[in-house]
Parts: sequence; C-alpha cells; structure tokens
Amino acid sequence: MEWWLVLLLIVVGLAFLFILGVPIGFAFLSINIIGVVLLWNGSSGLNQLTLNMFNSVAKFSLLPIPMFLLMGELMFRTGVGVKIFEAMAKWMGNIPGRLSLLTVGTGTLFAILTGSSAASAALLGSLLVPDMQKKGYSPHMSIGPILGSAGLATMIPPTALGVLLASLAAIPVGHFLIAIVIPGILLAVIFVVYIVIISMVRPEWAPSYDVEKYTLKEKLMDTFKYILPLGAILFLVLGVIILGVATPTQSAVLGALGTIVLAIGYKSFSWKVLWESLMGTLNTTGMIFIIIIGSTTFGQILSYTGVTQSLVQIISSIDTQPIVILILIQLILIILGCFMEPLSIMMITLPVLMPISQALGFDPIWFCVIILLNMQMATMTPPFGMDLFAIKGVVPSTITMSQIYKAALPFVGLNIILMILLIIFPSLSLWLPSFLN
Repeated sequence: MEWWLVLLLIVVGLAFLFILGVPIGFAFLSINIIGVVLLWNGSSGLNQLTLNMFNSVAKFSLLPIPMFLLMGELMFRTGVGVKIFEAMAKWMGNIPGRLSLLTVGTGTLFAILTGSSAASAALLGSLLVPDMQKKGYSPHMSIGPILGSAGLATMIPPTALGVLLASLAAIPVGHFLIAIVIPGILLAVIFVVYIVIISMVRPEWAPSYDVEKYTLKEKLMDTFKYILPLGAILFLVLGVIILGVATPTQSAVLGALGTIVLAIGYKSFSWKVLWESLMGTLNTTGMIFIIIIGSTTFGQILSYTGVTQSLVQIISSIDTQPIVILILIQLILIILGCFMEPLSIMMITLPVLMPISQALGFDPIWFCVIILLNMQMATMTPPFGMDLFAIKGVVPSTITMSQIYKAALPFVGLNIILMILLIIFPSLSLWLPSFLN
C-alpha cells in the first residue's frame, strides 16, 4: 500500500473517531490496534503493542507530569491562588487599565502554580470579569487579557504540556523547561505593553475608578506572606536544575513537597484536600499517559509504513530556504489549532515534524519552543480553543461567544509577534539552556 494512502486512511479514521466523540487517547489506541493487526502480523503486532505501551510510560523523565499537576491541584484547592490575587491587587493604584494589568500579573503567578491554561482561564474569569463589568471594562480589556494570561500557564514552568511535548519529541525535559522561561516572561511583557497602549488610546475601554488605599505595611505583609513564597517554589522547580543540584524529576518532587509545606503554613491543608488533589492528579495523569502510549505506537506505524521518511524526503527536496519551511509549518499548526486541541495536534504532527526539523538542521529545543507557543495559541484560537469555552462557562451570560472570539484575536496576534521574535532571535530560547550545557 502506498504511503500516502496509509496516511489518508489514518487521518480519515481519526477524524471519524473524533466526530463520534471518542477521547483522544482511545482514538489513537483504536487506530494503533487496527494498524498493528494489519501491518505487524496480527497477534505478533498486538504483543509488540503491549510492549510499546509499557516502554512508553515506564520512564523516569515522565514523573514531573503528575508532580506538576499535584502542585496545581493543591494550590487551587487550598485557596492560595485567591490570596495571591488579593495581594497583587493591593499594589495596583488608580492607573489606566488597572484590572487588565492585574490580570496579566496574577496570570503570570498562576502560571507558576497551575501549569493549566484552562484552569487559569476559569479562575481568572470567575474572579475578575464580574468586577470588570461593574467598572465599565469592555470585553476587549476584560476577556482578552484573561485569555492571554491564562496561556502563560503553558509557556512558564511548571507546565505539564511542556513536559509532554519534550517527552514526545525526545528532547531533555530540564533543558526545555529552562528554554521557555524567557519566552514566557517576554510574552507577559508584550501583554503589558499592549494593555498600556490600548488604555491610553481607548480609555473608555478600561475606565479609571476609585481604588481602596492600603498602607505600605499591609502591602508588604501580604507580599511576604503570599507572593514571595512563590519564589521559593520556583527555585525548587527551576533553580535547582540550573544549579545542577537536581534533575527535572527530582525538582518536580521538591516543588510538590514545597507546595504541601506552604499549604500547611497557611493552615489550609487537610487530609481531605490532599485526597481530592491526589484523585484529580491521578485522573489527569492517567489521561496524559494514555495519550503518550497512543503516540508512541502511532509514530512507529508512520515510520514502518514509510510515511515519515517520504514526507521528510519531500520537504528536504523543496528548493527553498529552511526558514520558509519553518514558517509554513507554523501556519499549518495555527490552522489546525483553530479546530483541534493541542494534545491531538502534537500526537499527529510531532512524529513527522521532528525528523523534518532534524533534516533541515533546526535546533530541536528551539524548534520545540516555537511549537509549544503554537500549541498555547491553539487553546485560545477561535472557534474551538478550549480556553474560550472554559471562560464562557464562568463569565456572566450577557457575554456572548462572539465577544469572546473578538477579544481573543488581538492576543493571538501578540503571540504571533513573539513567535516572529523567537524565529529571528533563537537566543531568546537557547541562552538559558546553554548554562546547563
């Protein structure tokens, strides 16, 4: 059977299962089972599939995923996230776009806590949008900054999606987590600059209002109590990797342990909270591991049937600059992100894109940082970005999906600006990992 026919049948089969509502991981497993039976000699193929399932998840490097998820579960279930928001708000004076800027600042801190853009979107939406509406903020300056800031949970460690991408792409997890720090912070700065400019040009979108004043002592006390401890958590997750004291797996365990100690210190820890956090972590980890299992065999089937090699040869034979191919790849991923969620896109494309990037001579970490930014965009790209629906579920019913779509588009554009900067200046993502080397 021709390789292009195999690829067509796989794509059609996946599309059919997605339309039926089959979960992502089980859809890929179904395609894998059919593929190994037909291509790998029936029962022998099933035996090989079983071995692949074990080998794909029995990796020490995957342990950061449940640890990062546990950190997020504990932070939200203990109510620490709300306290951090309140501490940040006390430092914001009566400035144009105050609540929008507060959204970006809080969203950046939440990114350290959760690693989940959908969770951040839901929390920020429920906390901020009602108050923003009362203050006369337009959806562009309320919904937009929340969607943009929620995406920072994907671009700032700890991020489960980043660990998953690094694992699927077979690149060092520690190097990759360090590589996305500067792009994540730069994206937050771009959001702040945009909000300040829009607040000056269109002040009616983010009107000023009287703000309760707090003493310097109150501000400093809340900062030392709720904000600075996050620095300790961040050091446990990233600092120990940079210093060479711990591996990414060990740092993730330290981060989870530090979060438990923090919750105990705030007197918001209980066995019930721990149990609920563990159950939430277990459910999400199980889903992610099923996806990894499906992706591993899926990549092997593509390689066995010649799909990967044929696509690499076609791309390599194109008489153009590699940067042009890189841009075309990103455009294709952006289009896919309008209709699919990041996990599906990564599972379908990474087995093909990583060999192509290697053939074109791209640095794998730099290439994957750009891919992760694209996947972050997919969470907020109309019409089917999952963060769009997450925020719709928590905002007042007077805000329509059309308004949410319009509010998201400028922040999609800001993500594209960062992508252009990463392509032009690879050192933005490669400078910090060079210290680990």
